[in-house]
Amino acid sequence: MAEEIITIERHILEQQRRAHPEATGVFSSLLYDIALAAKIIARETSRAGLVEILGLAGKMNVQGEEQMKLDVFADRTLIRINSYTGRVAVMASEEDPDIIPIPEGYPTGRYVLLFDPLDGSSNIDANVSIGTIFGVYRRISEEGPGRLEDCLQPGRNLVAAGYVIYGSSTMMVYTTGNGVHGFTLDPGVGEFLLSHPNIRIPDKPKYFSVNQGYERYWSEGVRRFTHWLQGLDEEQPRQPLSGRYIGSLVADFHRNLLEGGIFYYPADLKDPAKPQGKLRLLYEANPLGFIAHHAGGYASDGRQPILDIVPQALHQRVPLFIGNRDLVEKAEEFIRRYD
Repeated sequence: MAEEIITIERHILEQQRRAHPEATGVFSSLLYDIALAAKIIARETSRAGLVEILGLAGKMNVQGEEQMKLDVFADRTLIRINSYTGRVAVMASEEDPDIIPIPEGYPTGRYVLLFDPLDGSSNIDANVSIGTIFGVYRRISEEGPGRLEDCLQPGRNLVAAGYVIYGSSTMMVYTTGNGVHGFTLDPGVGEFLLSHPNIRIPDKPKYFSVNQGYERYWSEGVRRFTHWLQGLDEEQPRQPLSGRYIGSLVADFHRNLLEGGIFYYPADLKDPAKPQGKLRLLYEANPLGFIAHHAGGYASDGRQPILDIVPQALHQRVPLFIGNRDLVEKAEEFIRRYD
């Protein structure tokens, strides 16, 4: 008998029937809207050089970083697809300084969508894998336009999170709290097909992923933890892990999700304007932390679970340690001991 083909639309609907039979289908449709946006972005990333959308757009985003043309395209695509459906109350993007309201005259829904439209965009011109990261919450406000408070929720309140990685193939990974599932885009039929059901982080890790070029700016605890991973700690000898660092968060996280390991981007002293590190709590750390949690892993800022942090600002930055639970907990142990 031929192997069964399961599309992402079918999978989302089956998940709803099993885990949320009371749902009206709005939530499932929202997830499929995100998948549609991912297909459009994937189409452009695969031919970016041909249509002259590589390079800088000449604008600065809220982080003070120059936006790539493809960044802007991905951001606008996600906003346009989700602005008029009546499923979303408000959105927020890493590329936009304020919350993104639903246009006047269109209905607002019960969900909140936060996203990093194109993570790793500094690697675009080098043809390195990049990605989209998203998180979905239920709104807190009762009615009317969505508000800032709807976006400033801890990661444990997420009802769905996922990412899309654009590389040699395009893959979408998501969870609604009932397992982590991966889908590969078949360009021939234009659909995401289930390729990695029930992803679990392997118990035996292979890799550690960190920009070790910044080691001199790290705290004592983070430096000692890194040496321990490399098997250089004489007090606690261990078999060293292999170092693998792409510099694209989605790509590094995706590899470690499938192969086992830890990614971390600690706070450092390199840039006094970023004392809490570089990564954003709402658009990167929370969604990936939610995925890691439901794949048997763990995410921390080095002192507490990422998912427990109550956001204070839309573009709040945090240190991030994410991957195999035992490795992340070991990082916390080193930081408690030496910092």
